Amino acid sequence: MGGLLALACPRAGAATPVRYPQSESQGQGNRPEHYPVRLLQLALERAGQDYALQATSVMMRQNRSLAELSNGRVIDVMWTMTSQQRERDLLPIRIPLDMGLIGWRLLLIRKRDMARFAAIRRVAELRALDALQGHDWPDTDILRGNGFKVQTASDYAGMFKMLESGRVDYFPRAVFEIWNEAQAFAAQGLVVAPGLALHYPAAFYYFVNRANTKLAAAIQEGLESMLADGSYERLFQDYFGEMVARSELGARRVFELRNLLLSPATPLARRQLWYRPARP
Repeated sequence: MGGLLALACPRAGAATPVRYPQSESQGQGNRPEHYPVRLLQLALERAGQDYALQATSVMMRQNRSLAELSNGRVIDVMWTMTSQQRERDLLPIRIPLDMGLIGWRLLLIRKRDMARFAAIRRVAELRALDALQGHDWPDTDILRGNGFKVQTASDYAGMFKMLESGRVDYFPRAVFEIWNEAQAFAAQGLVVAPGLALHYPAAFYYFVNRANTKLAAAIQEGLESMLADGSYERLFQDYFGEMVARSELGARRVFELRNLLLSPATPLARRQLWYRPARP
């Protein structure tokens, strides 16, 4: 009987598993994809509780991850761009793990179109072209809400083929995404558009199921501790500093956009949470 009980019950002191979704882009050799995992691990360690992070065995697209987390199945935490709807469906930890970099967008384009994009001076010129975004990404609604024409797709790899083939004109990507993607698809003639950037207030948050207040509190506590002693910013710089510097956002023509999906509870007043480029 004792043996059966030992099999049925977790041993005392066993780490609590925290399951997160393996994403499509995680297999692309993109180191920043692992940043949310590393930051989460450090935050949970700071909270002083014994958690063990576990990736799902299969890749999960964003819409499936959102559904599984909302229903309390398969995963315990995910990180994604926030919106009012996502904050209603799930429990957000309102500390942006990316310092808002998700809202700083450079444009992936075809190399043969570089002169065309270098000549753009007004946002209306960009609105006249066709942008590409994921069908379930909040960015799609943000861009459309600002008058942009947007075509959508659901297959990550297929989106670069759409751009390459000329079905769309440009693919806005976050600063921490675009440089690795431009390198990966350089042979297909894709490059980062010179001189231009888009910006809208946005954030990547950790989300948990609304009933999982214990895990939310642990993540919040750990992140606040890291912010207080500077280790959050050091990790951010370690992963993103080179890409941010390479992007030269302060020297680009930045088109500022509205984000009508952003919750009023977004802590925009906490300046330490948000990246702002220095102007030359």
